[in-house]
Amino acid sequence: GRDAVTELHKLFEWAKTSRRGLLLFVDEADAFLQSRDGGKAGNAGGDGNAVVSRVNNTMSEDQRNALNAFLYRTGTESDQFMMVYASNQPSQFDEAILDRIDEMVEFDLPGTHERKKMIAMFIDKYLLHPPGRWTKKVQTVDIGEEEIDRVVKMTEGFSGRAIAKLAISWQAAAYGTDGAILDQETFFRTVEHQKRSMETKDAWMHGAKQQADVLTTDRSS
Repeated sequence: GRDAVTELHKLFEWAKTSRRGLLLFVDEADAFLQSRDGGKAGNAGGDGNAVVSRVNNTMSEDQRNALNAFLYRTGTESDQFMMVYASNQPSQFDEAILDRIDEMVEFDLPGTHERKKMIAMFIDKYLLHPPGRWTKKVQTVDIGEEEIDRVVKMTEGFSGRAIAKLAISWQAAAYGTDGAILDQETFFRTVEHQKRSMETKDAWMHGAKQQADVLTTDRSS
């Protein structure tokens, strides 16, 4: 918004007061630090409007001013703070941001071992010991180590967030029954439903990318 520039300057002035230095973490950084060049529309964003917005180069004046303020504050090396950006679409970064990045670390999707640990963790968090004083515990029926191993294989390609959403879906399915029960059939059926939803989303994003490519081609012709 209009106060972004002022708040950014306040943030960096505050960072300078640290005696030991500190780390400033920007999550979903591409949303804020996206390219000022509207031609960068290669990757679809969270929704179709975001794609069209980038293609039409409709970065608002407030957003552009905030980005310029950020670039001004990070233009030289500093021993007072370190910037860390997290992004699923680093190709959307402004070139000046890319120039300021010293190291890039890629985190792959969780492998078999990581998925099994995550599934166990989220089952414990959302089913066996759900947060909240009045939240019901879920009673699992015929779900053991063998069934969990099967789900680990079924969830290949899932991100950590997708696995967390899967566990929440298990919880919701259980709460739709008398006694908050999650049986084996519902356990597997929920995974299949989640996979179909992800495939639909991927197909939509692919279509949005194609639309962005067409619009970009039209603009350049």
